[in-house]
Amino acid sequence: MTSKPELEPRMEPAPSAMEWVDVVEGAGEECAAGAVVEVHYVGVDYDSGEEFDSSWSRGQTIEFPLTSLIRGWQEGIPGMRVGGRRELVCPPEWAYGPSGGGHRLSGKTLVFAIDLIATQNP
Repeated sequence: MTSKPELEPRMEPAPSAMEWVDVVEGAGEECAAGAVVEVHYVGVDYDSGEEFDSSWSRGQTIEFPLTSLIRGWQEGIPGMRVGGRRELVCPPEWAYGPSGGGHRLSGKTLVFAIDLIATQNP
């Protein structure tokens, strides 16, 4: 992927379980659970479509172990292939928990578009 994805606000009610769809299926190595991944991503609020974070906006990819991320990423990225783009819809239980949880995104359903650049599988 070479361009930042645009994520629009959703019109339907937020799902109660995590959902994902492969927008582009990659042809590279498949990401395993517990991998260290390099990604480009953008995250928006489900209801408003307001962007709250983006590696694209910072102009560089980011690398981290899946085990240090929110549940939605830990369970939603494995199975992706390098070169792919996946959209994840993460209800609060799969993101930053219920309202009042201490994080500015607690209680929100979040949408992420994630491009898998590389994976270091365990």
